[in-house]
Amino acid sequence: MTVKSSISLSDPQDRFARGLVESGKYASLSSVLQHGLDLLRQKTEAEDLEVAALRQLVDRRLSGTRVSSAEMDTRIEQMIARKLQSVNVGS
Repeated sequence: MTVKSSISLSDPQDRFARGLVESGKYASLSSVLQHGLDLLRQKTEAEDLEVAALRQLVDRRLSGTRVSSAEMDTRIEQMIARKLQSVNVGS
């Protein structure tokens, strides 16, 4: 179904859209705007999915096991020691 709608464009937007029609890339101003709205919808949906995935990740992390700062310090020291050992072994 097609719906007729009146819209306003800035001068640069109008020039750009008309240029696309004049170059033959699009059949009409309507098709330019329809394509632009389709791209905006796809972008918005992709951003919504990304935000939902990030929220799930944060929720999983927040509900997971917490490590004390002392335990984290120990783990970091062990990682540094392993890295130094691997560098020294190769020398």
